[in-house]
Amino acid sequence: MQKNKGTLIPIGGNEDKGIEDDEMYTLDFIDEGILYHVVREAGGIDANIVVIPTASSIPVEVGENYLTAFSTLGCKNIDVLDIRSKEDSETENAIALIKNADCVMFSGGDQSKIANKIGGSTIHKILLDRYKNVKGFVIAGTSAGAMAMAKEMVAGGSAAESFVKGAVKMYKGLGLIPELIIDTHFIRRGRFGRISEAVAQFPKLIGLGLAEDTGLIIKNNRFEVIGSGMVIVFDGRKIKHNNHSVLQEGTPMSLTNMKTHILSNGDRFNIKNQKIEILPIEAPFI
Repeated sequence: MQKNKGTLIPIGGNEDKGIEDDEMYTLDFIDEGILYHVVREAGGIDANIVVIPTASSIPVEVGENYLTAFSTLGCKNIDVLDIRSKEDSETENAIALIKNADCVMFSGGDQSKIANKIGGSTIHKILLDRYKNVKGFVIAGTSAGAMAMAKEMVAGGSAAESFVKGAVKMYKGLGLIPELIIDTHFIRRGRFGRISEAVAQFPKLIGLGLAEDTGLIIKNNRFEVIGSGMVIVFDGRKIKHNNHSVLQEGTPMSLTNMKTHILSNGDRFNIKNQKIEILPIEAPFI
């Protein structure tokens, strides 16, 4: 497993109480506590922060909300990079902003838009290179922005179809953290079935279900949980029975010996050797 110098911060999402119920049409907000961690990891309030609202169907409004949120924390150098096509990922302005950024923040919405409009582009290559080689460089993302960090990306699927083949739709993400599959809004939207099927398809990868107002700080091949919720870890590397490959779509699946962990604030997980460090009960909230 490659050791990268940068930091990833995937966040489970926490949208507002807008009129629309669909995630694509609501505004994503993150608790100040988690944004504080993003700013701190990027070097503090003088960091160059670039917000990319590509996943959203209302990118202007989402960009303005992040400008307000980061400004409230005292940040002064904030740009919104409104990428709406593959061509937008190749402009001189986009390339310059990503090269100069200390932190890149992807909004929520539809993760396939990130994969289609940024995946394989010049700025995608710069993101991969800087994450690998630049100490302190931060890539953060909430909801869709978190899911897009994976190589094998959850693109959609019904949570109501509990653990039947075909309930999850997979797509190629940005490949920043190929060892993980990330799902978000995990507890509130009951997405146990779809992350289980994703792990059944890719049993060598670790599935992570992030609750809302919950994030991970991933660096040095391990992650630490931040925020008020929990993270469910699905480790399928010692599965004994997995009938996914032989079933027809719509058929209930069976898996045995899939290891599951429930982690919360301050707990740590080593992605390389799967070791867990639980925060002592008397320790302060992170």
